[in-house]
Amino acid sequence: MDGEDRLLSVIPVHFTNALEPNVHLHQFPLLTRPLEVPPSAAASGKQIRARLKPKVKRLEIHVPVDTRPEVWNAERSKELGAARVEDDKEKNQELPKVKQREGEEPRLTEVRMRSEQVPQMGAYVLGVLREGRLHLHPISETHQFRPTLTYMDMYTRKARRTRGEESDEDEGPPPDPDEPAPVPAVKKEKRPAGEAKEVQVAVRRAGEGSGLQFQGGMTQVRRDMLTLIHAEEDERWEDYEYCRGETVEANEAFESVFSTSFQELECKSDITSLLKDVPGL
Repeated sequence: MDGEDRLLSVIPVHFTNALEPNVHLHQFPLLTRPLEVPPSAAASGKQIRARLKPKVKRLEIHVPVDTRPEVWNAERSKELGAARVEDDKEKNQELPKVKQREGEEPRLTEVRMRSEQVPQMGAYVLGVLREGRLHLHPISETHQFRPTLTYMDMYTRKARRTRGEESDEDEGPPPDPDEPAPVPAVKKEKRPAGEAKEVQVAVRRAGEGSGLQFQGGMTQVRRDMLTLIHAEEDERWEDYEYCRGETVEANEAFESVFSTSFQELECKSDITSLLKDVPGL
């Protein structure tokens, strides 16, 4: 069109940080499905639970599974449930003990969604349009949730032990990709035992002049990663109550997003500095 753009409406913008830093963006791999308890689990009184490790900012949401016979294998849930119990003990992640009938085996009764914090590119805000006014609230953190399946490793190890296939190669952490690959051992004929001597091997990477690196030793990056992993496993979980969107607590938190102040804010930046901060422009 040749004519100038017409101004159709003016929307007042209200800004508040009343809930900062407790407004987070959580992303779930649910496509169009809501995060809710399946009807079969809700009928038995099961609810979604949540727990947090505040120091490492790790959040878990436990969603009860759909136990209908047409979509759930009850026998397999016993095997995986026992594996999860052992995996929790090994990683110091045990849940509060649930009462079970005498002789009853543990079952896999929930899907655990574990968070991974995602760096924010710029400033994220929550915006809600109400009664012709746009209310904004800053988002402090962004987390992506994925199902945690670490108990499958424990289940595989148990299955191998049952079949007698477990070997020493199954134990210990995986090899460090930053270290040179070990030379495969060559089988030799057995010789009479003699005097044992200690031998230390050092290798130098091609193109690097940073000195020697001892074969079999861990790099500093790997040591730091293992330290972070152990620190997370040692931190205790803090249980939280999960409130659905229709609860009183959720509605009270939602109402806190809307600003009731009409004090005008002064903008201290101009359009030039704003455009310079936009990546890609």
